[in-house]
Amino acid sequence: MKQLWAPWRLEYIEGEKPGGCFLCAAAAGGDDEGALVVYRGRRTFVLLNRFPYNAGHIMVAPRAHQARLADLDDTDALEILRLVDRSIEVMDDVFHAQGYNVGLNLGRAAGAGVEDHVHVHVVPRWTGDTNFMPVLSDVKVMPEHLQATRRRLAEGFAAAADRPAGQAVEPR
Repeated sequence: MKQLWAPWRLEYIEGEKPGGCFLCAAAAGGDDEGALVVYRGRRTFVLLNRFPYNAGHIMVAPRAHQARLADLDDTDALEILRLVDRSIEVMDDVFHAQGYNVGLNLGRAAGAGVEDHVHVHVVPRWTGDTNFMPVLSDVKVMPEHLQATRRRLAEGFAAAADRPAGQAVEPR
């Protein structure tokens, strides 16, 4: 599927491809804005997908470079699950999403762009978000620049830190 507007892709297409794991690079820190990191937990973190399926598409990943959930220790596995849930609460708050696709792509045949660093995709969805553009034109319109989405989500995670888990703001 093509994107109608994606100014960040040209830099990737024409630029040098960094070696190593981009999730490990993001986990190491230094430039959260450039790496599109919106939140850091003790052992996990949340970042925007640079090539999203839908606006607000994030990934939740452990700092540990492991290929499968079974390779993670119980603390990392639990924190990932809790952070997926917190991410949904934040997106309820920030985007007022009506549903979510949550999942893992394990192995290249399953669509994994990164096979050796497990991560969970969380994609917000809205009734009618698949309209005539992707159906007739094979084009997906992304309504907001990634840096603007990153800022909104980072602010949402900061606000969510002030309330206990499970206490999402009521949808508007």
